[in-house]
This record gives sequence, structure tokens and C-alpha cells, in this order.
Amino acid sequence: MPKFAKNVCVMRDMRARQGVKDNEILRRAYLYVARNQTLAPQVRYQAQLQLNTFGKDTRPTTVKNRCHVSGRGKGIMSEFALSRFQFRMRALQGLLPGVKKASW
Repeated sequence: MPKFAKNVCVMRDMRARQGVKDNEILRRAYLYVARNQTLAPQVRYQAQLQLNTFGKDTRPTTVKNRCHVSGRGKGIMSEFALSRFQFRMRALQGLLPGVKKASW
């Protein structure tokens, strides 16, 4: 994969994260109204229409877990937000607190 393609993926993910962050409160409010069955169907329908006007980058499902160091999208240790290779390198260097190489 060319280097610029990786950067495009990282930039797309950053844009999605920012979109989710900017619209999270309003989006959750519309979701609450749309799913609340005690409200009138007309109100719920209007809330659903408002949800449909949001862009694709405002959905939390578009955000992908990526390594914060390399931008890699596969093999992510979610607790540390690092790819498995970066996790191994940093653990061996002693940069991750509480992580050490196992030996038995």
C-alpha cells in the first residue's frame, strides 16, 4: 500500500472522530426522542428525519480503532491504543507501565 493511502485512511478517521465529537449531544437527543415510545408517532418521525440529515461522519460506527503511533488499523490493543508491533516494542523498552515480558 502506498504511503499516501495510509495517510488518507488516518485523515478520514480523524475527520470521523471530530464529527462524532461535535454532534454527539444533539445526535443522542434525537435518538432518545426517536426511540421513546411514549411520545406521539409524529414527533418520533420528525426526530428520525432530523437524524437522517446528519452526515455519515457523525455516526460513532464510522470511527475505527487505530494505532496512535503508526496509524495501523489492524491488530490494535484497544487498552493502549497501539498496534501489536508498537505495543511489543514499547513494552520491551519499558515505556508501558505495568507491562513486562512474561517468563515462566
